[in-house]
Amino acid sequence: MPTSLLVEMGGAQVVVDCGLGVTRGLVEAGMDLRHLSHVVITHMHSDHVLELGPLIHTAWTTGLKTPIDIWGPAGLGDYWSGFMTSMAYDSNLRVEDEGRPPLDSLVRLHAIDEGPLQIGPLAARALRVPHPPVTDTFALRLEAEGKSLCLSADMAPFAPLADLAQDVNLLLHEAMLPEGLEAIIAKTGMGEKLRAHLTNSHSTADAAARIATRAGAKHLAFYHLIPADDPSFTEANWHDAIKGHWDGPFTLARDGLAIDF
Repeated sequence: MPTSLLVEMGGAQVVVDCGLGVTRGLVEAGMDLRHLSHVVITHMHSDHVLELGPLIHTAWTTGLKTPIDIWGPAGLGDYWSGFMTSMAYDSNLRVEDEGRPPLDSLVRLHAIDEGPLQIGPLAARALRVPHPPVTDTFALRLEAEGKSLCLSADMAPFAPLADLAQDVNLLLHEAMLPEGLEAIIAKTGMGEKLRAHLTNSHSTADAAARIATRAGAKHLAFYHLIPADDPSFTEANWHDAIKGHWDGPFTLARDGLAIDF
């Protein structure tokens, strides 16, 4: 479950990306789903949006009655409309039979574009990053009460991210070990097109470390790991990959990890 995050800043809880497992992960992290109020989707790849609808529906059946604001790129409206259509029988029945507020009336969608935005009490800035063939993928900087967090989303190496992450308390950056690509290709049974996608659309660990150094980040964490679940590659491989490129505090993400910043 490498993509989903729960950010707690400024008295707010913001869920960033909703891949498979996000609902269970939030509950295991101690979140009361009835208080779900802010969700951000960085781009429309399935591992970032597949469980958005089920998360919101589960929060609703748990007892959520207050609005949920969702920020995301072009295509988010189509996703939500399709989800509501797929769940119309259940949702309509629960409104009539159980007295719940209509689910669609609680959801407020907001389009992300480059530049500043306000996510609840958090001051935010979005940066469009290269993740071909997806054109609307956004890195985010979030700030509240003198603390700052920057997350890369999925991206090929992109120097302007260092500007977005300047002096940030925590930089969360996706990362790939090139030596792990062939194992992924063999495991999935895919070929040259998958190899080209991974190579052209994601950042190697050393490239991510160099961005963190240029940004003057206080702490670097890798998430959205490629490979994420291959026991042949241990934490030592990731430390070796950033050696000479980053010498500050470093954390390798895992399911359920909490990072204070």
